[in-house]
Amino acid sequence: MKRLFGILLITLLLSACSKEVYMFSSFHEPATDGLRFLYSENGYQWKDLNHVFLKPNVGTQKVMRDPSIVQGSDGTFHLVWTSSWKGDKGFGYASSKDLIHWSEQKMIPVMEHEPTTVNVWAPELFYDDETKQFVIIWASCIPFRFPKALEAEDNNHRMYYTTTKDFNNFSPTKLLIDPNFSVIDAVIVKRKAKDYVLVLKDNTRPNRNIKVAFGESAIGPFTNVSAPFTKNFTEGPSVEKVGKDWLIYYDSYQDKTYGSMKTADFKTFTEVSAQTSVPEGHKHGTIFKVKKRILKAIQQEIQSKK
Repeated sequence: MKRLFGILLITLLLSACSKEVYMFSSFHEPATDGLRFLYSENGYQWKDLNHVFLKPNVGTQKVMRDPSIVQGSDGTFHLVWTSSWKGDKGFGYASSKDLIHWSEQKMIPVMEHEPTTVNVWAPELFYDDETKQFVIIWASCIPFRFPKALEAEDNNHRMYYTTTKDFNNFSPTKLLIDPNFSVIDAVIVKRKAKDYVLVLKDNTRPNRNIKVAFGESAIGPFTNVSAPFTKNFTEGPSVEKVGKDWLIYYDSYQDKTYGSMKTADFKTFTEVSAQTSVPEGHKHGTIFKVKKRILKAIQQEIQSKK
C-alpha cells in the first residue's frame, strides 16, 4: 500500500510540474520601459506580473513595441520587437532560457537591401515544425513600390518574411503577402499540416480592422482574404487555442479597450470580450504556453526584488 501511495504521489507531482499556463508578452506606452508579461490559467482572465524583464537598448529610438516570443525545441525562448517607429532597417532580438535572464540584445537588419524602407513594424515569430525553422514576419513600407489607396506613400505597408534555424543566419527577405491594401500586424496560425491562417490588420483608411487569409504553408502564399470580423480601429491581433476554439485578442485602440473574438474555423466569429479580462495598459504581444514552474520561478524572482 505504501509503495502504491508513493507511486501515486510521484505521478501527481509530475503532473503538477508539467501543467502549462498561458503567457502574454506585453509593453506599456510610451514603450521605453521594456518587456512585460501577463499570465492566465484559462486563457480568458489575465493577470499582470507588473514587472519589466528587459529594457531595450538597440535601435534608433530604443523602444520595445510589439514583443513577440516563441519557444524553440531546445527550450530557448526567442524574442523580437519593434525598436523604432521609423528609421530602423531591422528589429530587436534577444533570447532566454527562463524569461528572466536575457542574452545581449542585437539588431536583425532584414531590410538593409531596401535603402528607402521607412520602417520595420511588429515582427512576429512562428516556429514551423514541418521545416524545423523559425519564420519571422513583419510589416515594412517602401514608398512607391505598391499601388496605394488613401494611404500616404510612407504608410503603404506590405508583409515580409525571413527564416532562420539559429538566429545568426537568415534567408533573404521575401514578400509574404500583398493583399492589394496596406497590411500590418500579421500572425501565422497552424491548424494542421498544409493548413495555415494569417490573421492580419487591413491598415487602409477607413477600414483599420482585422481579417484572415489562408495558405498551405507557413510562408504562404496566403490568399482568399476575408471580410473584416472586427469593427474599425482595431489592431494587434494575438491568437491562442483554448480547447477546440481559437481566441483572437485585439486592441480596440479608439475605445482604449482590449477585445476578443472566438472561432472554431476562422470563418464564423463570435465576440467574447465580456468573457475575457485584460489588465489596463497592456499592448500588442504574443500568447504562448510555458510550464507552470517557469511562471513560479518568475514570480519568486519578482518577490525577491521587493
